[in-house]
Amino acid sequence: MKKSAFLALACAALMSATATAQETPEITYTSDPSQGYLFNRFKDNWFITAEGGVNYQFSKTDIARKWSDRFAPAAGLYVGKWFSPVMAFRGGFSYMGTKGLSNLSDAFGLCYNGGNGPVMYDNKYYKTHVYNFGVSFDAMLNLTNWWCGYKPNRVYNCYAYVGGGAYFGMQQGVKEENGTFSKDGLTTKDLDTSLGLRGGIINSFNVSKQVALALDIRYTALSANMDGNTYNSINSNVSAFLSLTYLFNTRTWNAPIVPVIPAIPTCDEYKAQLAEANTKIADLQKKLTECLNRPAQVVEAPAAVPVATFYFPVGSSRLNRVDANVLKAVAAEINANPNASYDVIGWADTFTGTDAINARLRTNRANAVVNQLVKSGVSKTRLNTKSGEGNRMGDNRDKIYLDRCATIEEVK
Repeated sequence: MKKSAFLALACAALMSATATAQETPEITYTSDPSQGYLFNRFKDNWFITAEGGVNYQFSKTDIARKWSDRFAPAAGLYVGKWFSPVMAFRGGFSYMGTKGLSNLSDAFGLCYNGGNGPVMYDNKYYKTHVYNFGVSFDAMLNLTNWWCGYKPNRVYNCYAYVGGGAYFGMQQGVKEENGTFSKDGLTTKDLDTSLGLRGGIINSFNVSKQVALALDIRYTALSANMDGNTYNSINSNVSAFLSLTYLFNTRTWNAPIVPVIPAIPTCDEYKAQLAEANTKIADLQKKLTECLNRPAQVVEAPAAVPVATFYFPVGSSRLNRVDANVLKAVAAEINANPNASYDVIGWADTFTGTDAINARLRTNRANAVVNQLVKSGVSKTRLNTKSGEGNRMGDNRDKIYLDRCATIEEVK
């Protein structure tokens, strides 16, 4: 528990020191396209498109007409606005000519070229040519930005659109005099109205930041009585246009502005340091436990070194004159250390004599030394007389002469 608390405090101290040493991270702001793009202001991202091309009509009887004779001019002028890089809406005016055939002599859009009646085709059908003027609206989708992400400098964009509108069809005005038909002004019978649904694909190429050229492939379904049928009939039209688009300012898009917070340092480095410290602590704990559990080593105290040793002949306990003089010098040293006391120990070898004789020799030899020290001025209270046990030099007969002695040892 104490170790865990210590490590926690160490980690907190390290982190606090690091936080103090480092500067406060600065938060910056930048656009983030990954979060999409903001809807623009109403005045931004407007465009105008002018287009021109050809239209090709499909109806029940048109297939009998030569295919190269069925193309009619088409054009349009639109104004639109992109609400996001993906979505837009446009509206405008369009013109779409249709050329076909009808098997009815009173069909709408019959062609007259003078003569006694409508122009016939293959002696079976009547040629038709209708001029359709319309007001149309389209919802547009930028597939490139949707699938690949918005890039302001992209050259190619692919758009898909669907829409519809109201078309006003006009036919050639004619008048009849004495069975002969000639061109005349338009009357109400020369006008027709129809509703249309349409959709298409635009392949657009940016030639500059402001201008784009495009190829527009469109399908239009018209409800009309152009073939003399009821208004429930459907005429299909496929058109191809080359268009020119001008983009007004502002043309680009802004992504949401988000804060960029610097990466917050993790505690991985501190965790690694703490793990290393834990390993070292565990190793030290193991060594400490082993040390505490290790049996104490018995250290034998070194044998006391005698202050002086005096040797005696076998069976004798008398000191000679030389020993007496030496004891005077020893007495002076003892008196120089007044706080110490001394043991005077008598010894005798066990290889000669009896136990009784040897016991007496030990006592007498110790007393001889004590008496001489007292004569030399040492207080007897500081001297302890003792008899040694056994042989001083051990059971070694060769050292028998060293066992016949008396020693003076300081009491520790």
